[in-house]
Amino acid sequence: MRRLLPLLALSVAACSASGGDTSRQLGSNPQLPEQNQYLVPPMHIATPAAWNGATPTAPAGFKVQPFATGFKNVRELYTLPNGDILAVEPKGPEEPITRPKDIVVNWVQGFGHSKTKGADQITLLRDTNGDGKPEVRSVLVDHLVSPFGVVLVGGDLYVANTDAIVRFPYQAGQTRITAPGTIVTELPGGPINHHWTKSLTASPDGSKLYVGIGSNSNITEHGFEAEKDRARIWEVDRATGAHRDYATGLRNPNGLTFQPGTNQLWAVINERDELGPDLVPDYMTSVRPGAFYGWPYSYWGRHVDPRVKPERPDMVARATVPDYGLSSHVAPLSLVFYAGQSMPQYRGGAFVGEHGSWDRGHFNGYKVVFVPFRDGRPAGKAQDFLTGFLDGDHARGRPVGLTVDRTGALLVADDLSNTVWRVSAS
Repeated sequence: MRRLLPLLALSVAACSASGGDTSRQLGSNPQLPEQNQYLVPPMHIATPAAWNGATPTAPAGFKVQPFATGFKNVRELYTLPNGDILAVEPKGPEEPITRPKDIVVNWVQGFGHSKTKGADQITLLRDTNGDGKPEVRSVLVDHLVSPFGVVLVGGDLYVANTDAIVRFPYQAGQTRITAPGTIVTELPGGPINHHWTKSLTASPDGSKLYVGIGSNSNITEHGFEAEKDRARIWEVDRATGAHRDYATGLRNPNGLTFQPGTNQLWAVINERDELGPDLVPDYMTSVRPGAFYGWPYSYWGRHVDPRVKPERPDMVARATVPDYGLSSHVAPLSLVFYAGQSMPQYRGGAFVGEHGSWDRGHFNGYKVVFVPFRDGRPAGKAQDFLTGFLDGDHARGRPVGLTVDRTGALLVADDLSNTVWRVSAS
């Protein structure tokens, strides 16, 4: 540890890089400052604190209450057609350490995470009368491998483990699946497996699956071979398991979902680090078939990242500009379009769960925001919807997965307090 102290001192000194006004990075034309490279990135961690009876804060006219507690690293949520809620509780894989800087970063980041170990299972919650208190709680399926995404198509429940999409037989109302899963297609996994979460959704007609596969690094520091088949979204044929690249150059795509009433896929993307507190903005975008979104060679279109060698001006020239900036380092991990009835002022827009920053002096994210849409496109600045996760330099929670229950309430997975929060019209 003595050898690490100089690096740690550098990291603490870098915390002076607080960052500017994040509102300037919201929307289709975010402000992009000059690059600022560091030997060690600025690290500012919000250490965990208990809620002690408090709850997150929603706008006036809404009630926030715990829907369920006591999870083992709850990350993703999914609503089944009968109203049952699935809560995914993965145990993330450990990544091998190859550089002294990785030791420092991982050690410091660890102070901001829950100490509860994941269970590699999916828990089913059933709220029969819609009062926000589930009467049934059971482990639907277990012995998974760092699961994250889940989607139901007909009688098939698909789970995106970190290393494969697995299919399980499912019957409506079932509370326990004992049948073994069948591998649909293998996914890029270890041994590095830097971005291990695999977001999953299905096409509106159910014929295709779409899975997000994050990069194996920040900007290819493990070499290009480690990035084979990563930083992209695959389209998978549900019947055969055959796959093709649907879109590439996406550093860490999450929240894959089709906009209701359309065949348009959307996602939220975690962009690269270590170019400064206000670079690079994470974003939400429609995902265009065959498009390349820049990683690792460029960001926000054709803004070149000089750290990536060899340079590829041919790739930079074809980089697609994202639709909507969410500001830098908010770490968006979920996206849900609101189509419920109980919160009509939000119909048609999108909620985004922002896990929160670790590499800028002033915290960013740690909340759920709402992005208004008009004519199928983002229209206006993102609005804070669920806040209060931060308490000074402490975090009482960190939002991850989102879903809408059968009453139209928004459910939010908080993987720090291991709570699923329910936000409903009061």
